[in-house]
Amino acid sequence: MTAAAASANPPIKVLLADDEGLVRSGFRVLLDLEDDITVVGEATNGAEAVDQARATRPDVVLMDIRMPRLDGIQATARIAATRGLEQVRILILTTYDTDEYVFDALHAGASGFLLKDAGPAELLHAIRVVAAGDALLAPRITRRLIGQFASRRTAARTAEDRLAVLTEREREVLALVGQGLSNHEIGAELFLSPSTARTHVSRAMAKLGARDRAQMVVIAYQTGLVSPAL
Repeated sequence: MTAAAASANPPIKVLLADDEGLVRSGFRVLLDLEDDITVVGEATNGAEAVDQARATRPDVVLMDIRMPRLDGIQATARIAATRGLEQVRILILTTYDTDEYVFDALHAGASGFLLKDAGPAELLHAIRVVAAGDALLAPRITRRLIGQFASRRTAARTAEDRLAVLTEREREVLALVGQGLSNHEIGAELFLSPSTARTHVSRAMAKLGARDRAQMVVIAYQTGLVSPAL
């Protein structure tokens, strides 16, 4: 990130929520080196994360799932439901193949998730992408985890009732979002301009009451528009 680019926009405000002090310290050291990112607070449990989010109004919360007092899923749900925090994006920290809570976290309002052993470049990229509200992370893992856990619940859903508000084009767009495609990729797939694709995504998101693209992916699996590819 250049100095000119960093000065053009305010830095991304990040709240760190993890009960391990060494993890928080490591993240802080890394993030403090970036001109376009600033750490505005730390929380040692889910309850503190909610309080800190209300006090600091971060752009991104880096949220561990397993924490005392209040876990990351409950904290995510509370933040997502708090008036005035609608623009806060929550990035869940997880360990692959062990956290069956990832789907629940996304359903609660998380914007994506990141492996705890991710490298520095991947972490910085994830924070910037989630802050922009523009994509779901780690598609190879996203598809497996969301597909696996969403597929267990699709029988309880009535897909047509959920999707009735969408036009045929919006259904196509939702399916492609569920596959992890960006607006540019959706445009190419449907022979639309990126701006037109973005408009369709935004309209579908609003009609479905989805917080962001992450929840659109969840809905795409729940309603059967996208099938698990395990």
